[in-house]
Amino acid sequence: MSKYQLLLPKMGESVAEATIIKWLKEPGDYIEADEAVMEIATDKVDSEVPSPTAGKLLAQLCKEGDIVQVGVVVAILEIEGVGEAAPVPQPVAQQPQVVPQPIPAPQPAPPQPKQASPPPPQQVPPPQPVARQPQPGPQQPLPAIPGIDQIEKRPPVKYNESAFKNASRFYSPLVKHIATQEGISVAELDQIPGSGMEGRLTKDDLLNYVKSKPAKHPVVPPQQLYPPAPQPVPPVQAAPQPQPAEAVKQAQPVQPPPVQQAQPAVQQTPAAAPVQTPPVQQAQADQPPQPVQQPQPVRQAYEPPVAAPQPGTPPKPAEAPKPKPAPVVSLSAGDEVIEMDRMRRLIADHMVMSKQTSPHVTSFIEVDVTNLVMWREKIKNTFEKRENEKITFTPIFIEAIVKAIKDLPMINVMVSGTQIIKKAAINIGMATALPNGNLIVPVIKNADQLSLIGLTKSVNDLAKRARIGKLLPDDVKDGTFTITNVGTFGNLMGTPIINQPQVAILALGAIKKKPAVIETADGDLIAVRQMMFLSLSYDHRVVDGSLGGSFIRKVADNLEAWDINRSV
Repeated sequence: MSKYQLLLPKMGESVAEATIIKWLKEPGDYIEADEAVMEIATDKVDSEVPSPTAGKLLAQLCKEGDIVQVGVVVAILEIEGVGEAAPVPQPVAQQPQVVPQPIPAPQPAPPQPKQASPPPPQQVPPPQPVARQPQPGPQQPLPAIPGIDQIEKRPPVKYNESAFKNASRFYSPLVKHIATQEGISVAELDQIPGSGMEGRLTKDDLLNYVKSKPAKHPVVPPQQLYPPAPQPVPPVQAAPQPQPAEAVKQAQPVQPPPVQQAQPAVQQTPAAAPVQTPPVQQAQADQPPQPVQQPQPVRQAYEPPVAAPQPGTPPKPAEAPKPKPAPVVSLSAGDEVIEMDRMRRLIADHMVMSKQTSPHVTSFIEVDVTNLVMWREKIKNTFEKRENEKITFTPIFIEAIVKAIKDLPMINVMVSGTQIIKKAAINIGMATALPNGNLIVPVIKNADQLSLIGLTKSVNDLAKRARIGKLLPDDVKDGTFTITNVGTFGNLMGTPIINQPQVAILALGAIKKKPAVIETADGDLIAVRQMMFLSLSYDHRVVDGSLGGSFIRKVADNLEAWDINRSV
C-alpha cells in the first residue's frame, strides 16, 4: 500500500484558485476512480473534483470554505502499488524549517564592509553565529543598514471572510483581497456591474472601477489646517460664567492673554481687534458678542473642506443601496420563506444589471419550419445509429444563426463604455435549465468552424455536463451571442433578457401545427404547416431596429430555405 496526493486540478486558463464548498467523501471512505471527492466554486462555475485513481481517503488537508490554489494537495489517498507521491509532502514540510537557518547567515555580511575585512572571515567558519540565529541575532544587523528604520513595514492585508457573508453575490478570493486593500465596502462592491458569467465581478471590473474612482478627500487635513481654531474656545466658556457687574473688572485682565494667542485670527479679521476693548468699558451687555466674533471665522474656515468632498463621486454609489429596503412583504400563516442559494442570487443580480445597462427591444417573427421538421424526422434514426448522438433542433437553429451572423456581423459585438468591440469569434451560448431550477449558459466556441455533426456533439456534451454539474469554467466564458429555447416548455414566444456584455439574445418558441397560407403558381392555398416564433431581444444602444429586424429575418429565411434532401 502507498499514499497518493490528490491535487486541485487546473480548471481553465483564467482560473488560479477555487473555494471548497463541500466535501463529498470523509476520511475512511473508499473512492472509485473518477468518483467526485469534493465540490468547488470559482468565478465562472461550480464543479466537482474527481479522483483520478481508486483508493481510501486518509486525510482532508483543506476545510470547507478554504481558498485553494491550483496544484495544491487537498487530500491524501491510500492506494495499492508503489507511489512516489507519499514522501513528497514530508520534505516539503521540512524545507521551510531549514530555510530560515541559512537566511541569517548572510546577515552578518553587511557589517563586514563597514567595520573591517579581516574579522568577518574569522567569524564565518566557527559555528557560533549559527547558535545566535534563533536569538536576537537577526535584529542586530537591521539598524546597521542605512535607512532601514525609514522603510514602512506594511503587514499583508487579509480580508475578513465574515464581512462577505451578507454579500448579494459571489466574489472570488482575488476580488475580496483587492476590495479589502482598496477600502471598498461590501455595499459598494455590490453596486459595481460585473462582466463575468451570471454577472460575477471579475478582477478587471474591480480594477477598472478603482481607476475611475476619484481619490477620497482626507478628513485629517481640515484639523491640521486650522490648529488655532480650538484655542479661543476655552476663553469663550470662561468669560460668560461671571454674570454680575463685578465680572467686568475681572474680564479686563483676562482679555489681554487671549488677544495675544488670537493674533493670527485677528490678522484674518482686523475688525475684531478694535471692537474688543471699547465695548467692554462702555457697556456690560456688549460682552457676549465679543466671544461670538472669535468662533465665527473658525466656523467659516471649517466649512469649505466639508463641502469639498461633496462634488466627488464616492457619495453617488452610497445612494444606490436605498432601493434595497423598498420591497416589504408581509407574511401570513402557513407561508414558507425560502432563502436564495448562491447561484440564484447571481442570476438575479445579473438580470437586474442587464436591464439597468441595456435598453431592451424585442422583435418577433413567425417562421415556417415544415421542411426542417420533415428532414429531421427522416434522418434522425440513421444519424443516431451512425454518430451515436441524437440530433435535436438546437444545433440546426445554431447553424442558421451562425450563417446570419456572418452576413450581419454587427450583431456579434460588445459594448465597452463608448466603444463597440466587434468580436472575431462566433461563440454561441445556449441557456440550459438545471434540475434544481437554476440556469446556466454553456458556450460553443467557434461555432462557425463546426459542421452540423460537430454542433450536435457539442450541444449534447455541454447540455449533459451542465445538468450533472461537470462543466468547467472555460465552458461558460467568452460567449458572443446567446439562444434560449423557451419552446421546451411549450411557450410560443418570449422576451429574453440580454446576457451581458452581449447585445442580443434569441428565444426559440415551440413548433406548432397551424393553418397557413401558401403562395403557389396556381394561387394561394391554406395548408397545415409547422410554424414557430422567433423572439430577438437586442441592445438599442448599438443595435437599431433595422439591424435587429434584418437579423431575425435572415435567421428565418435560413430556416425556411432548409433543403429537405440534404445529406449529413
